[in-house]
Amino acid sequence: MRQPTWTVVVPVKRLDVAKSRLRGALPVVPHEDLALALAADTVRAVRACPAVAEVLVVTGDDRVAAELAAAGARLVPEPPGGGLNGAFRHGASVATGGRWVAGLTSDLPALRPAELAQALTAAQDGPAGVRRFVADAPGTGTVLLAAPPGVPLEPRFGVGSAAAHAAGGAVPLAGAWPTLRRDVDTAADLAAAARLGLGPATAALLDAAPAG
Repeated sequence: MRQPTWTVVVPVKRLDVAKSRLRGALPVVPHEDLALALAADTVRAVRACPAVAEVLVVTGDDRVAAELAAAGARLVPEPPGGGLNGAFRHGASVATGGRWVAGLTSDLPALRPAELAQALTAAQDGPAGVRRFVADAPGTGTVLLAAPPGVPLEPRFGVGSAAAHAAGGAVPLAGAWPTLRRDVDTAADLAAAARLGLGPATAALLDAAPAG
């Protein structure tokens, strides 16, 4: 494995508005606890990836900040009014050290550090000066967007982001990486992530919830 050469930017919304489509997926678990667990498991997996030198969490939520700082992330205040793409841009703009930069979604509770490392290595092995992205499991969204040193991240996350990133010149990465591609927006997504094997924070909440 190469020396750590990546800064990974992970925006996390305020917990009261995060993951709205997932609300009620675990009826006895406060929604904010579930949203925080998804982010905590994502960040811990990124921190354990040998390719990653630093994780920048962009957030305006004090609870998120406390939890993820304890997990080893560097905190970046969320810019006002910028939305998700503004948070990605802001995090990338404060990255230091001339490293590769990746923007990663915060809802990957099954993420395995080895899969992330494989995807980051694949990004570095492509043509010089070109951004790369990893689509989500359905193939329409984006879970990871990578940019070489000196190349703007140019995030286009949102509905149809895979096509939007491709239209903007980013090249899709073709590896399988099931735990990287398994973002969680709905109860069905959460069940699919559980089948892959959840990180400890999310697993603990599912263990505490009664079987449905």
